[in-house]
Amino acid sequence: MKRFLVDQSGTVSRQQLLSDGLSENDVRRLVRRRDLTAIHPGVFVDHTGTPTWLQRAWAAVLYARPAALGGESALRAADGPGRTLRSDDITVVIDHERRVRARAGLVVERRRALDDHVLWNLGPPRLRYEDATVDVALAAGTDLDAVAALAAACGGRRTTARRLAQTVRDRARVPRRAWLMAVLDDVAEGTSSVLEHRYLRDVERAHGLPRARRQLRALAAGTVTYRDADVAGLVVVELDGRLFHDSASARDRDMERDLDTSLDGRTTVRLGWGQVVGRPCSTAGKIGALLTMLGWTGVIVPCRPGCTATGNIPVIR
Repeated sequence: MKRFLVDQSGTVSRQQLLSDGLSENDVRRLVRRRDLTAIHPGVFVDHTGTPTWLQRAWAAVLYARPAALGGESALRAADGPGRTLRSDDITVVIDHERRVRARAGLVVERRRALDDHVLWNLGPPRLRYEDATVDVALAAGTDLDAVAALAAACGGRRTTARRLAQTVRDRARVPRRAWLMAVLDDVAEGTSSVLEHRYLRDVERAHGLPRARRQLRALAAGTVTYRDADVAGLVVVELDGRLFHDSASARDRDMERDLDTSLDGRTTVRLGWGQVVGRPCSTAGKIGALLTMLGWTGVIVPCRPGCTATGNIPVIR
């Protein structure tokens, strides 16, 4: 029994106890003496207090075995306790032909070809990092949440955009496949075409901002670069489609371009996924306010009832 408790963070299943030579009476006696406490039917922890997250994860895997952690639970097991979870539930994945009854705090998912996607040698067993990340991104409620899931994976150096893209390609059925692949391909190639399209559609056109000139050739620090959008000759919009800032040299190049732009009498605005995809109306309003300060005489147009582009714009005196 001890070896199971040590290897499994203080958890053990009835099946493991019996395989170790204990009888059913022995198991009942251990529970009666409070040496073991049931978490799920046939799964125990070696104390009477509140189980840790890792103990709950092990208990879930043992309850549904053969099973592996999936979704955010798999990512939490890989990343450690510093990872923030949107749900306290433990997610496990089982073979698609099996049925396991879900319990409070336990989500059970089924998957075909389970062995091809699980790292059985790890404790607790879990989906491959790429599979779990793609699952979380696909389950996200918004595009911005999906991008955040990809950003966390790539920014933590656990995987790369190319490996995530290959995981998507290998799947037969993927909701929003085209969009997800476009985002990952952009990140892998260092471009921002998806972000550019969303800026054009949801920020610029939807709110009546002046049409920007795009991909202008510029010289910064002796290197030819391309600026994403020049708005009315007053503001340069830089769209940063990176999922994370990967190096000090990249940030330095960005700052150098911004400095060169200021010498031309223009202002640089750097936008990312949050501003363009998550808050397009607010972003349009702020760009409009900046343009007005610099001499633009146009008017921001609400994109829909409740649009925030024309309200709550900061006034700079």
